[in-house]
Amino acid sequence: MAGKSAPKKNPSAIKRARQAEKHRLHNRAVKTAIKTVTKKVETAVSEKNKEEAQKAFMEAAVVISKAASKGIIHRNTASRKISRLAKLANAVLRSEAA
Repeated sequence: MAGKSAPKKNPSAIKRARQAEKHRLHNRAVKTAIKTVTKKVETAVSEKNKEEAQKAFMEAAVVISKAASKGIIHRNTASRKISRLAKLANAVLRSEAA
């Protein structure tokens, strides 16, 4: 993690450090939310719960897309995560249909 640096003297540097800390905490919360919704999808898939998997996937796709649009994660990373979750969710939907 980011260690504490020497105290700032310049007012703009002080403000920037304050903003950086706020952003760090917010970004960490969003990344944690991504992990949580991903686990929801994986849990629903492992339980072979078709409706729950579909619902959880939709929620996850929204959370991940928002994080990418705000620049918290890279858009390619977001796309990859959504794609992998879609693959998982579709596997359950196909297995139930067959």
